[in-house]
Amino acid sequence: MRLANYHFGRIEADGVVYKHDLVVTPTEIRDWRRREGHRVYPEDLEPALAASPQTIVIGTGFSGLLQVTTDAMRVLKGRAIELVAEKTAEAVEAFNDLSRSQRVCALLHLTC
Repeated sequence: MRLANYHFGRIEADGVVYKHDLVVTPTEIRDWRRREGHRVYPEDLEPALAASPQTIVIGTGFSGLLQVTTDAMRVLKGRAIELVAEKTAEAVEAFNDLSRSQRVCALLHLTC
């Protein structure tokens, strides 16, 4: 899976354009719906956790407004899953780099 051409509200994954928040696993791309628009709670991690990643990359939006809650961070730490949380442009780069050497999932907020 390769991510490219991220702009506010838009990203390409393997050449397909998406205009909504995404869950990217080694085997699929799907909508990422969260309990609350600008916070990540433990249940929001479930689509990525189901893929048993070593690392989860969270794109916090164009301006970085999405926040990962302490409870969500605790869940990842408890499962020994590394968290990379960056503005979405940087998260895309991190995902592409990490996916070359490990099992990684991305949770990407495309706006804000």
